[in-house]
Amino acid sequence: MNKYNETFGIDISKDVFDCYGSKQGHLQFKNTEIGFKEFLEKLSKNSLVVMEATGYYHYRFAQFLYKKNVAVSVVNPLSVKRFIQMKLAKVKTDKSDAKAICDYGLTQEVPLYNALTDTQSECLQLFRLMDNLLKTRTATKNKLHGEEVLGIPSKWVYRCLNRNKKHLDKELRGIEQKLLSLVKQEQQNQLTLLQSIPGIGMKTALFLIVVTDGFKKFETASQLCSYVGITPTIRESGSSVRGRARISKVGNRKLRNLLFLCSFTACVHNKGCREIYQRIVNKGKSKKLALIAVSNKLLKQSFAIAKSGHPYDERYISVLASK
Repeated sequence: MNKYNETFGIDISKDVFDCYGSKQGHLQFKNTEIGFKEFLEKLSKNSLVVMEATGYYHYRFAQFLYKKNVAVSVVNPLSVKRFIQMKLAKVKTDKSDAKAICDYGLTQEVPLYNALTDTQSECLQLFRLMDNLLKTRTATKNKLHGEEVLGIPSKWVYRCLNRNKKHLDKELRGIEQKLLSLVKQEQQNQLTLLQSIPGIGMKTALFLIVVTDGFKKFETASQLCSYVGITPTIRESGSSVRGRARISKVGNRKLRNLLFLCSFTACVHNKGCREIYQRIVNKGKSKKLALIAVSNKLLKQSFAIAKSGHPYDERYISVLASK
């Protein structure tokens, strides 16, 4: 049962955000701090604001409302999509989406938003910037390679590309150093411990520490795996439906991708991961499925090592990793 005086559903786009209040109906504001303040004036005491997790836009607004002591809930877009489909809605506009999110907040138990600390916020922004620079550097390296292979006689173009690559390398090193300086002193030890796991690099270790707040947000490895979205979902119904088990993918996609990349090294150099990989492949399963299982194992190893405070030991079996 909804305990709030009024519930607001928010649909955010680049320039504006549509809002639907359970009492006030449809409203629209600019997606700026001025618009945020105007919306705040419309809120009555004990109101709930529900929005979808849509990246940077929802994050700015959710952080703003949280700091103003407004009850905020950030829900999974897939949950709202299924809710709309269940109602057999035939109209899809920003206004109708805002109303659907409002109805979802009125009828479902929604979790309250747990705001990021300023340090976590800055770290995640730096990770986003790092990803953009890495993509640009990869494109630049490909162009350099193309110049070398084709042998196009343009030394000026080659020098420009090479200079740009060196500049990007310098920027990436600067971001890496800034990230390291933002990690708390007590988490520096965790960073060293996580990198002792064969397959876990510094970037993945840093991201794990940032998003889990030094693994304080989770009590068990299973909770962490569910958060990342790397747990299997079963698709069976009656005697005819026997779908293949797949990972849920409802979670932190960035961390899931990082762990998958780590799994290629881990299945060669990490004893526990290598055994899982070989066992699954020997059963005739796909290599991708085996790599996903390795990613899950890496995450559990990271949790156990961060919580125990002991470096990686291939002979050690942790109780924490199995929970």
